[in-house]
Amino acid sequence: MAGRLVIVGAGQAGFALAAKLRALRDVRPITMIGSEEVIPYQRPPLSKKYLLGEMDFDRLTFRPESWFAENDIEIRLSTYVEEIDRKTKRLRMQDGSTLDYQTLALTTGAAPRTLPASIGGDLDGVYTVRSKRDADRLAGEMRPGRRLLIIGGGYIGLEAAAVARHLGLEVTLIEMADRILQRVASKETADVMRAIHHERGVVIREKTGLHRLIGENGKVCVAELSDGSRIDVDFVIVGIGVSANDQLAQDCGLDVGNGIIVDEFARSSDPSIFAMGDCAMLPWKGMRIRLESVQNAVDQAEAAALVMAGSDTPYEAKPWFWSDQYDVKLQIAGFNLGYDETLLRPGAREGSVSIWYFRNRQLIAVDAVNDAKAYVTGKKLLETGREPNRAVLADPAADLKQLLI
Repeated sequence: MAGRLVIVGAGQAGFALAAKLRALRDVRPITMIGSEEVIPYQRPPLSKKYLLGEMDFDRLTFRPESWFAENDIEIRLSTYVEEIDRKTKRLRMQDGSTLDYQTLALTTGAAPRTLPASIGGDLDGVYTVRSKRDADRLAGEMRPGRRLLIIGGGYIGLEAAAVARHLGLEVTLIEMADRILQRVASKETADVMRAIHHERGVVIREKTGLHRLIGENGKVCVAELSDGSRIDVDFVIVGIGVSANDQLAQDCGLDVGNGIIVDEFARSSDPSIFAMGDCAMLPWKGMRIRLESVQNAVDQAEAAALVMAGSDTPYEAKPWFWSDQYDVKLQIAGFNLGYDETLLRPGAREGSVSIWYFRNRQLIAVDAVNDAKAYVTGKKLLETGREPNRAVLADPAADLKQLLI
């Protein structure tokens, strides 16, 4: 029997790794360590259905608590690792206890960036949205008529705006860059999503940053913006991106750079230590990228499980993402890094549209807004490496099925 596997991090990737190993009939001892007080759960619904009260927490958990004991997986909650000793293969926990491993998996995820205290980031009423605790604290603020400021026009900020407007709050969203979604999507996609939010009453102010937050009795009440204006607020959601939780890896001497650097088998610079999910920097098409998605966390973890069980098959990421806002589903296939051309294609249904990304005339990604056919077609083209017929793609009346013939 193989020696103990310790999984540091009890999120999507950590759970997927443990579950896949047990599905493969791997009987090695497994210990999973999680800093939260609850068993592993899905994060995406936290800022949507859970916050709206449409989904109980029990429906978010991957498996009931009994599943872990039934599958001989020890799970330690409300604790964390302070140090990795690679020479002795020993972990030191925050309470001073130690835990030995033969194989170590770092599935530590990412943490939301926060505002510095010097500009009011430590005031009550300033939130991020990443964990169950975050969502539970935020739920008490989400009441009709209250004034919410969202800082950051990425997917987290836009999803929070959609939930808040659905619940009847007054929402202002500020984005320091020239436009929303600047880092992750094209101007065309941003224009579509901006219009959707404007129609539903969200005030979006682009090219506008935060100067500082002002509090009264320790609670945020006013935001001073970079253009000199001031707005009254009841609470604030900060959605300015995340950073990989790679400090533990860095401290023990692993190769790190915007995440824990791994090879195509999810191995770090130490062959007995793997990393996967949001904390991992993986090779992809001659580059190194970090994919912040549920799909990658699951796929990379399951591929790593196969390697741990004896396979030598490398992981080939096939990125896809999604974002739900109001009754709008944005589905993304591929990775638009370095695109130099886009093509906008109206969909068959009213309000549906797709944006196709190219680099050096080659298709690299598709954004589909309420257009499942465009998403599925684009995903198949990307997976097979086929290039779409531009004439068909540019003709809204043409059937996308022609691209797959």
